Amino acid sequence: MTGPQPAVPAADGAQGEPGSEFRKDMGPWANFALGFTYLSPVVSTYTLFGTALATGGPPMIWAFLLAGCGQFLVSLVFGEIVAQYPIAGGVYPWARRLWGKRWAWMTGWVYMWALLVTITAVAYGAGPYIALLFGFRPTVHTTVLCAAALIAVAVLINYAGTKALSAAAVIGFGGELIGALVVGIYLLSSHRAHGIGVILDSYGAEKNGSYLPAFLAAAIIGFYQYYGFEACGDTAEEVAHPGRVIPRAMRRTIYVGGAAATFTCLSLLLAVTDIRAVIEGRDTDPVVRVLYETMGETGARLVMAVVLISFLSCTISLQAAAGRLIYSYARDQMIVGHRLLRRFSHTRAVPGYALLVAAVVPMLIAFGSLVSADALTRIVSFAILGIYGSFQMVVLAALRARLKGWRPSGEFTLGRWGLAVNIAALAYGVFAIVNISWPQEPQEPWYNDWIVLLCGGVVVATGLLYMFTTHHYGRGNAPAGDAVPAGRPIGASRGGPHP
Repeated sequence: MTGPQPAVPAADGAQGEPGSEFRKDMGPWANFALGFTYLSPVVSTYTLFGTALATGGPPMIWAFLLAGCGQFLVSLVFGEIVAQYPIAGGVYPWARRLWGKRWAWMTGWVYMWALLVTITAVAYGAGPYIALLFGFRPTVHTTVLCAAALIAVAVLINYAGTKALSAAAVIGFGGELIGALVVGIYLLSSHRAHGIGVILDSYGAEKNGSYLPAFLAAAIIGFYQYYGFEACGDTAEEVAHPGRVIPRAMRRTIYVGGAAATFTCLSLLLAVTDIRAVIEGRDTDPVVRVLYETMGETGARLVMAVVLISFLSCTISLQAAAGRLIYSYARDQMIVGHRLLRRFSHTRAVPGYALLVAAVVPMLIAFGSLVSADALTRIVSFAILGIYGSFQMVVLAALRARLKGWRPSGEFTLGRWGLAVNIAALAYGVFAIVNISWPQEPQEPWYNDWIVLLCGGVVVATGLLYMFTTHHYGRGNAPAGDAVPAGRPIGASRGGPHP
């Protein structure tokens, strides 16, 4: 493989990577399905439903609306960027073009670790369903082993190439719809224990205080739901006419995925017989209880098989995004081992070693989680923090570039609304990050209560140390900081040739 080269205008008018080794084997439907299965309404809802209901009661469902509106603004900003810069790797190359090499390096570093932890979170969340499907008790150890097995299966499918990834995404999309719509309709028609008004009844989740803190803590289910749309852009070099296809796929992922997740959550809420038992901790797994009560053992296991398809397809999509980010990093010589990580299998058209990292590291995190009594919540919280942090680094870079004269020139733009949407997206992201990081359990030791922010700080600190020690960020000659017009220089953050 040759080293990275300056970007030139692509065939459809967007600025992309010339001589890309990826094949454009992914159609518009598969690109949308990839983002949808990564966002995965079934995975997020089934994973965190019990936690969110116990923390905030039924009104926690409004978190889907809150997070959906905020992330829709972010998807609009991303749509403008990917339309102009349809480059594999998503947030890292976008940050590189909008701001510069150092900012891009840190954005990619944070996003990479967030993706790797999210892979662990999804696979870990599937563990209990795998155990129940195959008839053994879901202990902490079996959950970790099941998570490792799911990660291994996912990477084997990813190794098969873009066509296999597309097929897996479409199959996963079907599984998501069955898990969300068919199961939801069945629950609403056969086992409805409450009226719709229950979504306004907290059932005492606030414990004699203000309800707002309880709701914000339960909002983790909404924050966890609405990311994944950026995966549509991670595969930009594998899609024909990405400037038109990908922004539309991102928005559609928010619409359809958000509606499916809200419907899934609502159908489960109305089917839980004893909501107070969940809030008081007497029912710790309301999803499994509802499925067994309404469908019996055979029916519940069939549903779990469908749910498992959703977890697997979500893991596959996450690995695909992580692998392409790592490959994009290595292609620009931005990370240690870049000669190995940028190796590309031309037979299958996938970055094999980068995908291997996207499997091995999540497995190690899964086994490392054995030291935590509340591993799932902590893993998910850190994953959300990292994803939202890297997203907002791109949103901030876009706002900075816009104020310095950048005018999006791809096939999708927001026109005169661009600045307002950009500011609103940044405000939402900052709010979400503060909420995710805020300690929720003051009775816990301080290091447990601040564990999410501490882990985020460790990632940022090690990234800064790595960046300024190795200076990998300055090795590649791919364009950087060139979004701002040449007449309004961006100073030291510029680098590399222009398109």
